[in-house]
Amino acid sequence: MTETPIDDRTTSTLFPDAPGRTKGYEKRAVDQFLSRAREAFESDAEGTLRSTEVRATAFPLVRGGYAIAPVDAALGRVEDAFAAREREHALSRLGARAWVAETRDTAQVVLDRLQRPRGHRFDRVGFLRYGYRVDEVDVAADRIARYLAAGDPITAEQVRSVAFRMERGGYREQQVDAVLDAVVEVMLAIG
Repeated sequence: MTETPIDDRTTSTLFPDAPGRTKGYEKRAVDQFLSRAREAFESDAEGTLRSTEVRATAFPLVRGGYAIAPVDAALGRVEDAFAAREREHALSRLGARAWVAETRDTAQVVLDRLQRPRGHRFDRVGFLRYGYRVDEVDVAADRIARYLAAGDPITAEQVRSVAFRMERGGYREQQVDAVLDAVVEVMLAIG
């Protein structure tokens, strides 16, 4: 198996503090999650913690917390490690052909959505509510669609860190986030 271990720099509690009056991630919450992730990874019990759970992890923001960027980078490495292990388990369980077909199917579903006309790729929130800015999401969707269709370069970290401003009547956040999560899953599945 070619697993990427969760190394000491990933689970170290030696993250820098958020500077000055800037809020950072609550230290105890980060330390507890990384400890849990390390235990789950070392136990090698399939399904104890999944890469999707790592990606969905959120920590409270507090003064005196850890700086956000280094913690997010560490979470990215942890997610990559779990995704690599999940890929190995899936390959051994399903076989390469079935696993590739499953990943291709997911990628095709995402690509079909992203190739819809601009402004109509996702449901909109009501006019009095705020959602993601349509033009910004469409730019990101175009770039991801080019990656899926033609292999244009983009990294999982770029997809993970994409952020959109809000506007009235924008795209529904949950739908956009679900598609971005699926893109990251596809990217990690193909390594």
